[in-house]
Amino acid sequence: MTLSLTVLGTASPHPEPGRPCSGHLVRGGGAEVWVDAGPGTFAELQRHTEPARLSAIWISHLHADHSADLLPALYAFAYGGLTPEAPIPVYAPADCARRLAGFFGRPDTGFLTGVFSFGTLYDGHTARHGELLLTSRAVRHDTEAYGLRAECGGRVLAYSGDSGPCAALTGLARDADLFLCEADIDEHREGEQVHLTPEDAGNTARAAGARRLLVTHVGPTLSPEEATARAAAAFGGPAATAREGRSTSL
Repeated sequence: MTLSLTVLGTASPHPEPGRPCSGHLVRGGGAEVWVDAGPGTFAELQRHTEPARLSAIWISHLHADHSADLLPALYAFAYGGLTPEAPIPVYAPADCARRLAGFFGRPDTGFLTGVFSFGTLYDGHTARHGELLLTSRAVRHDTEAYGLRAECGGRVLAYSGDSGPCAALTGLARDADLFLCEADIDEHREGEQVHLTPEDAGNTARAAGARRLLVTHVGPTLSPEEATARAAAAFGGPAATAREGRSTSL
């Protein structure tokens, strides 16, 4: 039973040509889950699957670089001929449906239910689709944010979302076969720890006992290659750079 990750986007904080913002397709046990919906990722998703076949959508937090493509997805499902057979579960922080309805100038969210079925994330939230188990953990950021642990057939994928260094993130990645982790910033500003440096990413992977590290969400002060090299040095294990369109089986 295979657990796999396909990278849809890696950019931070805005999309670039050929490089959408954060988004991933996780497959396992008969399920397909779109994990984070950064700008540009809905188009990339269509290269790899039929969106109407999605088992669920999981959103780490409501910053636009992780959630904005829920809007074109809604248009596709509601008006673009990609209508799913049943509403697609969307696991996200509590305000997600209201914000999406706001794009239509609607105070109510009921009209969304024909396309999406919203479930509110919380620390320890779990959801199972087929043989794929999703567990969410609250992590440190400047808004409500979650990391994800996806398990299938004894294999584990951990995803940081956006997070600063914290014990919850280390626990999330414990013994993961693959740790997909942000390395957004070059260094911490005084008093701010809401993102990870490459060294933070590597140190977290090492402390968690992760087997492999995949570096993503690298901000404009670093190149992905530099961030990966620095993270690998701190990790002391196999590390690679997340690239759009690449798939990894765990």
